[in-house]
Amino acid sequence: MTYIVTENCIKCKYMDCVEVCPVDCFYEGENMLVIHPDECIDCGVCEPECPAEAIVPDTEPNLEKWLTLNTDLAKIWPNITRKGTPPADADEWNGKPDKEGLLSRNPGGQ
Repeated sequence: MTYIVTENCIKCKYMDCVEVCPVDCFYEGENMLVIHPDECIDCGVCEPECPAEAIVPDTEPNLEKWLTLNTDLAKIWPNITRKGTPPADADEWNGKPDKEGLLSRNPGGQ
């Protein structure tokens, strides 16, 4: 099992989860974070820290595409170990459905 970041992180990217991760397995895109599944130690401390409730265990049903996305993007995005500033409109995007098409595959960085 591993934890993965799902659709609700897109355009929210709060980053509260990053600083609690004991193994620094978060990677930053332009408008989303992902978890490298091979680095995650399944401790679960990040899940309750996510205000968008976008972090879930990969044992939840129908998450295959998000597991693949986390795996693929973690290989090309920079590692992030400190909480940054979320987008100014993060609260407006939190909970909105159908955000997958808004995902930027560009790397993030501060």
